[in-house]
Amino acid sequence: MRPGHGLQEERRVTTHEVFNQVPPLAGHDLADDPALLDGLEREGAGWAAAELHELGRLAGTEEAQDWGRLANEHPPVLRTHDRYGHRVNEVEFHPAWHKLMNVAVTHGLHGSAWADTREGAHVARAAKFYTWRVDAGHGCPISMTYAAVPALRQSPDLAAQYEPLLTAPRYDFGLRAPLTKHGLLAGMSMTEKQGGSDVRANTTRAVPHPDGTYRLVGHKWFTSAPMCDVFLTLAQAPGGLTCFLVPRVLPDGERNPLRLMRLKDKLGNRSNASSEIEYEDAVAWRVGDEGRGVRTIIEMVNMTRLDCVIGAAAGMRQGVTTAAHHAAHRKAFGAYLADQPLMRNVLADLAVESEAATLLMLRLAGATDRSVRGDAAETAFKRLGLAVSKYWVCKRWPAHAAEALECLGGNGYVEESGMPRLFRESPLNSIWEGSGNVAALDLLRATLRQPQTLEAFFDEVELAQGADPRLDRAVKEAKDSFTDTATIEHRARRVAERLALVLQASLLVRHGHPAIADAFCASRLDRDWGTAFGTLPPGLDLAPIIDRATPKTT
Repeated sequence: MRPGHGLQEERRVTTHEVFNQVPPLAGHDLADDPALLDGLEREGAGWAAAELHELGRLAGTEEAQDWGRLANEHPPVLRTHDRYGHRVNEVEFHPAWHKLMNVAVTHGLHGSAWADTREGAHVARAAKFYTWRVDAGHGCPISMTYAAVPALRQSPDLAAQYEPLLTAPRYDFGLRAPLTKHGLLAGMSMTEKQGGSDVRANTTRAVPHPDGTYRLVGHKWFTSAPMCDVFLTLAQAPGGLTCFLVPRVLPDGERNPLRLMRLKDKLGNRSNASSEIEYEDAVAWRVGDEGRGVRTIIEMVNMTRLDCVIGAAAGMRQGVTTAAHHAAHRKAFGAYLADQPLMRNVLADLAVESEAATLLMLRLAGATDRSVRGDAAETAFKRLGLAVSKYWVCKRWPAHAAEALECLGGNGYVEESGMPRLFRESPLNSIWEGSGNVAALDLLRATLRQPQTLEAFFDEVELAQGADPRLDRAVKEAKDSFTDTATIEHRARRVAERLALVLQASLLVRHGHPAIADAFCASRLDRDWGTAFGTLPPGLDLAPIIDRATPKTT
């Protein structure tokens, strides 16, 4: 034997065959979601199914998923000055960000629903926003642009100029005078250091000028998507807190003095830039009357709250489909995970939570659509339904994301799986546009100031009366929770939770798959419900629940 020959032979056989690996979750249609498609039809937007599937197939490709990964691995960079020392206030993005934005805008996920006169236009837009879930960060400017339109309509002259561009399906990135562009994006700039959610504590000043404009001086602590073309901003005018439209570039092409001080280093949502801004005598146009800034901008806040619910529902769907796909292909202890009783309990519980959130967000989108068309009852229902849903669905997402990640074991804790990014995104929606306490207290404020909202809410819930005794009992308990007014603020979170659960149960009993409705009522309404997922009681039909959550890949 030649010297060293045996060692070479040994080296050729030191590796081993790799097996029991889960194939990539790609090549599927993210719109192939029974709860989504049924709700689309039910809420009056069945005409959008073809485009929804087109978007869903794109979202399921490896290429689109890679855009989301790259946009987060290469986050935006602030360039305050150019090479000559001139202040430029530019934010640079990876090309993947622009690809994501282009898809979202050209498919009308931003403001196009406001220009679409068809019934169900806002439902179609919500369904597309839910389906295009390859990256949460770029959804922020998309959502704010959608939400800016109804607030801007408080000033018809401004709306006439800007709304056609805010609703145009053209992504036109770059610093130019807004009215010279083919399409616009809008942001919102409200929060200050000393106030947070208490915007009435804002100190940014707005000084009126003879030409009808104002000059803003102050500092905003959180302004997401500072590369937007215009911002709705709150500032203290002589008549009180007022809403203003602030462009980044003035009509003559000069840059408005909005100084980007730094970008926030955030837990998640890293593809999106969130900034601190100083206004140094920035030019602004008043939106609505002086002193009515909160009332003017509240419609924008409500619309972004709707998108918080849609985003959380989309995140849950992504989590459970990833977990179900993994369990369908991964073996442990001699059997596929998806065939093992305890894992089936976990997967089914995750799927129940996901479908309940999906039905709820579609119902709210339908209420929004009908409210825009002048339906007073739907407007009243939406007012309370949004506050309740913003509180509960967004609160459920972090626990849901953590459990879905755990279904993948150690593989789920690795960045390449995508689950850590999903988990880091999950707390944001509960914080954005008012944390849990703000949403719960807003619910109480609505019932006090607008009692018709509570009546409209229970009118909706009681459409399922008599269909399930567990739900009937829970509805009575929810009504009773309002009798003790002395402690209701202390109990506001419990009240919000109970209202959300009976609303979700009502929708599932009326419109959902029977197995999912039964599992929801049995776990969420009829027992000492465990806080961990995977605590469904015995005797439920789990097979169709898990099947509906398992993606069909090509």
